[in-house]
Amino acid sequence: MSNTPSQGTLLGHPKGLFLLFGTELWERFSYYAMRAILVLYLVDKVSGQGGNGLGWTEQDAISLYGTFTMLVYLTPLIGGWLADNHLGQRKSILIGGFLMAMGQFTLAMPHGWFVGQENTVFYAGLALLICGNGMFKPNISTMVGDLYEDGDHRRDGAFTIFYMGINIGAFLSGILVASAYQSFGYTEIVNGKEIFVNNYQAGFAAAGFGMLLSLVIQGIFARKLLGDIGTVPVAKLKANQASKDEGQTGPLSKVERDRIKVIFVLGLFTIVFWAGFEQAGGLMNIYADKFTDRMVGSFEVPTAWFQSINAFFIVLFAPIFASLWIKLGDKEPSSPAKFALGLFLLGLGFLFMVAASMQIAGGDAKASLWWLVGAYLFHTLGELCLSPVGLSMVTKLAPVKLASLFMGLWFFFTGLANYVAGFVGSLIGVHGDGEAFSSQCTAQGITDAVKLTECVDGLKEAAMIDKSLSIFIGLVITGVVSAAILYLISDKLIDWMHGAEDSHPTTEDEALEEEMQVTGTHEAMPETKR
Repeated sequence: MSNTPSQGTLLGHPKGLFLLFGTELWERFSYYAMRAILVLYLVDKVSGQGGNGLGWTEQDAISLYGTFTMLVYLTPLIGGWLADNHLGQRKSILIGGFLMAMGQFTLAMPHGWFVGQENTVFYAGLALLICGNGMFKPNISTMVGDLYEDGDHRRDGAFTIFYMGINIGAFLSGILVASAYQSFGYTEIVNGKEIFVNNYQAGFAAAGFGMLLSLVIQGIFARKLLGDIGTVPVAKLKANQASKDEGQTGPLSKVERDRIKVIFVLGLFTIVFWAGFEQAGGLMNIYADKFTDRMVGSFEVPTAWFQSINAFFIVLFAPIFASLWIKLGDKEPSSPAKFALGLFLLGLGFLFMVAASMQIAGGDAKASLWWLVGAYLFHTLGELCLSPVGLSMVTKLAPVKLASLFMGLWFFFTGLANYVAGFVGSLIGVHGDGEAFSSQCTAQGITDAVKLTECVDGLKEAAMIDKSLSIFIGLVITGVVSAAILYLISDKLIDWMHGAEDSHPTTEDEALEEEMQVTGTHEAMPETKR
């Protein structure tokens, strides 16, 4: 273990924990602030036409979102290897944070600085964010465990505090980024109408400042509060451990092979869950912006605020779930059953989106915002049933000699799910039907250019609502059917686990730690000591 500094405690924990808490809070604020407005920025009209975005189609924007979030989950495999073998965790965090800050500020650059090169600059910003995330994400969580000696009972509570920081950052992101892009917005006249333009690039700048704050906190206090933790690559430690594990290099046993089967089966179902859940940043984000009545009295709820709902519900319900599992005792559902319940709740959540689309189809101009709140509520409840189970199961089921490989495989499942989410959400696209819409409008005798544009836009939105309804119905069916299939085979999966299921958290603190290891802000990392 690294040399842990003695700098006193705060709330019974090393002060270094709260340094890592603050570092991760503002880094997660930065990421989720950017995520909250990414698709909105892409589909916003270009400058001079009533917007300040890139003018992409919804289909292309959601597809790009899926690819980006997939890479966000895959690059930590490379970043973790570099930290372990060459850089050390602390240096990797600083490099990653710097790259992410540069990425955010690249996205924030005004279009006027790079006329005709807006897309190139945008892709450069995303590349910096992806590379930086790969360096940052896999390293900070493991440093939490290094603050404690082996067997220290405070470690469970430490991870609970740490994951609270993640969700506080995620909660603040949607609220503060909306304040930024609205406060720096402006009005312009388009076709004789005054239109307010959201300055999404100010939102990216706010995300960049959040990342800089994370870096400043880490840079100023790390040496004092963390000592040598994370400064030395652990390749030598792994080499020493490998010599101790020489007896574990034989062929896999039947028990190990059966347990690996469970990992792959649950991996397929985790792809289904996150492919639905990650509609939050893509399809549901566009739905909130275009098709939802966001007025509460005289106040219009900013679209980005909806991205904070999940984090709020996690902080609210995680302690309740932890307490519930403990109180159920021997009646606590098996891990596959919890997984199935999570999928079922995901499907129920999309029922709210079906209702929202039917409300518009029934004649209302826009759907009630409470349909989205209901959807996010059920999706969060599903996440709390499923996400902690997945990571816990990998640590219990993977052969010791292949533990890192299978944890990487689990993140690959999550990354693949994000790509699938982008593909599913992109099915809302209707821009390829532009000529057909234009023909319908001209057939109605509309020839004025402005009115023709309004007519075509109206037909496109109506078609998008129809496609959204189909997508949401498909997600309801997929979630419920997947839940039923998994529940029916759960006994067989339990058999294949060969007793691994018998290991449960025994205290509420241990259970709460598992519940907070979620990826709705799903940023869980295995409690692995490096």
